[in-house]
Amino acid sequence: MENFTLNSDTLQLEGLKVTQVSVYPVFFFFFLSYILIILANLGILVLIFIDNNLHQPMYLLFCNLPVNDIVGNSIMLPRLLSDILRPPSERLISYYECVLQAFTSHIYGTTCHTILMIMAFDRYVAICNPLRYAAIMTSNMVVKLTVSAWGVAFVLVGILLGLTIRLNRCRTLIMNPYCDNASLFKLSCESVFINNIYGLTFTVVLLSASIGSIVLTYAKITVLCVTSKNQSLNSKALKTCSTHLMVYMIMIFSGMSFITLHRFPQYSDYRKLSAILFHVIPGSLNPLIYGIQSREIRTFLSKLIHSRKVS
Repeated sequence: MENFTLNSDTLQLEGLKVTQVSVYPVFFFFFLSYILIILANLGILVLIFIDNNLHQPMYLLFCNLPVNDIVGNSIMLPRLLSDILRPPSERLISYYECVLQAFTSHIYGTTCHTILMIMAFDRYVAICNPLRYAAIMTSNMVVKLTVSAWGVAFVLVGILLGLTIRLNRCRTLIMNPYCDNASLFKLSCESVFINNIYGLTFTVVLLSASIGSIVLTYAKITVLCVTSKNQSLNSKALKTCSTHLMVYMIMIFSGMSFITLHRFPQYSDYRKLSAILFHVIPGSLNPLIYGIQSREIRTFLSKLIHSRKVS
């Protein structure tokens, strides 16, 4: 395929470099990962929907994570699976599909942060203002927080991709296993200075807001627990916050690995793999962590299993 074509509607994905021997093991690993992500996240959503005891702000806000994991992985993984079985020369994708994939990929990464930020606010109110929790975390507040988490992501990512779409393209090779903003604007022979500045600002602001809000929230919760010396409060804080913090640390570690490897071109294959695992690892572990840690979910599952045994 010609690599220098003006505004071609067909692009070529470089994809993962997989040896002939490891094609099927890699394929089945990602295939089983995708099945796990879909079943686990759908299962959590169904549990929260049918059990009235789980119709609490904490779980309603958490529903955003399974939705994000399902959408983010459904756009990326099926395409990746089909490309693994194809030779590199046949890994073709239309420009508009590539833009859609890049948009959903960045929405996924951004909402991972914004959703965990609104969940941190919920935990802060529950532990630091328990008497006012019901008055603050109303259904209206849950809706506002949810709309804010997704709305901020759509605006920021919309501007990010808008700046890229305006560029003329003179190349056709996407140096990545799936489409993202950086891969798209690198197809252009025009100046991408504005794209780099906005992308860097976007990343710094998002990470600063995310890490800053988490640190501030947990610092206040820690101070309250230390000063109150209330065993019941400390136990509740440890139980509810450890789950949220564990999910956040998995997301941060997966994202930081990908960002760090960008600085080392000699490890491009590891960077590609880390970009995929940024979707796969949180999507697989989030529902399992909340399912194991949540007493309400464990209680519902035990009742369900017991009723089936009795029947």
